Amino acid sequence: MAEKKKFSKGIFNWSFFAIAIVAVILLNIISSFLYKRIDMTEDKRYSLSAGTIDFLENPDNFQNRLSLKIYFDGKLPAELKHFRNAIEDKLKEFKQYAGDRIEYQFIDPNVGSENEQQALFESLYGKGKGILPMDIVYMKDGSQSQMMVWPGAVIDYGGSTVNTIQFLPGTTPGKPYDLNGITEMIENSINNMEYMLISSLRRATQKSKPRVGFLQGHGELTFAQTQRARSLIAPYYAIADVAINDSLAALENIDGLIIARPTQKFSDRELYIIDQFVMRGGRLMCFLDALNLDEDSLNKNGMTHTTRNETGLERMLFDYGLKLNDNYVVDARCAPKPVPFAKQSMIPWFFHVLASPTKHPISRNLEPVSLKYASEIQFVGNSTNTLTPVLTSSANSNVTGLAPMVNLGMPLNYGKNPELIGNPTAEVNKRCLAGLAEGKFKSYFKNRIVEEFANNPVAKYKDQSTKEGKVLLIGNGRFIANSYDSMQAKNGIDFMYRPTEFNDLRMDAELAQVGVPLYFGNQEFFQNLADYMLGDHSVIDIRSRQIDIHAIDKEKIKSDATFYKIINLLLPVVLVLLFALVMSYIRKRKYVQK
Repeated sequence: MAEKKKFSKGIFNWSFFAIAIVAVILLNIISSFLYKRIDMTEDKRYSLSAGTIDFLENPDNFQNRLSLKIYFDGKLPAELKHFRNAIEDKLKEFKQYAGDRIEYQFIDPNVGSENEQQALFESLYGKGKGILPMDIVYMKDGSQSQMMVWPGAVIDYGGSTVNTIQFLPGTTPGKPYDLNGITEMIENSINNMEYMLISSLRRATQKSKPRVGFLQGHGELTFAQTQRARSLIAPYYAIADVAINDSLAALENIDGLIIARPTQKFSDRELYIIDQFVMRGGRLMCFLDALNLDEDSLNKNGMTHTTRNETGLERMLFDYGLKLNDNYVVDARCAPKPVPFAKQSMIPWFFHVLASPTKHPISRNLEPVSLKYASEIQFVGNSTNTLTPVLTSSANSNVTGLAPMVNLGMPLNYGKNPELIGNPTAEVNKRCLAGLAEGKFKSYFKNRIVEEFANNPVAKYKDQSTKEGKVLLIGNGRFIANSYDSMQAKNGIDFMYRPTEFNDLRMDAELAQVGVPLYFGNQEFFQNLADYMLGDHSVIDIRSRQIDIHAIDKEKIKSDATFYKIINLLLPVVLVLLFALVMSYIRKRKYVQK
């Protein structure tokens, strides 16, 4: 009887062991076909954004199958292997929503004969227009090794190669990267992986580019002054300079119109053409300086007058619900200004506002936007449209009088902790610096033009919107301007322009020269602005994602360090002893004869 009982126990134990093995194997087989991650972080840093999911789930975005060939595989050091796996993890997440419309393949470019490898390298490099190689040096088995990797992918769509992705920067010949020195670069690329992939897919699958026009003819920012801003949106939009020239059809093929810092007055005919552009559902973006200020005179004399900059656009925008005031916003949250030959070489320049983002998708979670000499915007009228502030000043801000005199000595009157207004923490003190109106608009020219003209078919007059439109007004015209270099073209007549290497949309050149590292969100703000106004929200959420890096509480570390050291030392030992005692007790109960 005892032997039979022992035999039954043995059968049970082996059966249980076999079932466990089969379950583990089945679980691995199922997991190879299904991919699921659970993001338990508070800020959801490892989850795809809503815009990405919407883009991937929409079958209209993928008329054909999209294929990625990632030339980043083979015998890689552990750090690069981790990066390679991060790419695959992100692509697996993409496939969860896009399904078979996206496929990918990892390829080792170092496989094959020397001639085959060289041919592949030349194809990938594409004379500097494809994937750039990266030379790496690292320690292996006690000696230094070097290898060349191709940290990028080729995208095929509709049967042809349409785009490439560069995950890590290339290196110049003879200047390899030390693997130990690029850890931060790899981590940054992993954090930006979703943006790199989705923006590349967006470019590859784009059927047609919305047309964005930069208006010219009224002293606006020139092509040379907006080259950097144009290059930011050029991959997704067809950009052109537009001159109205009294042509009623001047804006017919334009989806979005940018009017950046005009200095001359618009005629009624030009305003009519812009107004009708809005009535047809066009997207109007106005970056206006309400006042003129000569900064050279300010720096030379310590003060200067301002004059009104009346273009006529202000009256039309007023009818759309947006009023541009002839004043300046002064804000305690501001950039400093170097003042040479003065007792205080650096002053808080209240007129250089570091605009605060709101919760609107255009500005949410971005760095402060640099707006130098910005005017206040107010929402007016009984408009049924949605009126939303996009950028504001801080609560510790105020406004000047109309067309004020600007004086460098003004900040010195407020001391080290300036309060520009009573109760400087009250949210009601915030001033709107960028406002958005959305919906259907009534024409500015309703009841302002003669009936004969309105009824003329050639005029194509609409007294109200036929489609929902968007109008954005920013009380600053220079926030996208870049400095540039010029050189004479080969014909000896024309000039060629290029932005300087210094990125004006990220930092202030004057402050950088004196070692003040202030970073601005102007670049991302302009990109989000264009995407939102033209109706593409696929990457706005990624640019605006906020990942909170919580600072370590150093005081708590000092006070509790001993406790946690003891826990880390003793707890494993205690657990092992407890486990041994429990197992000993079970064995005695199980095998000791009664």
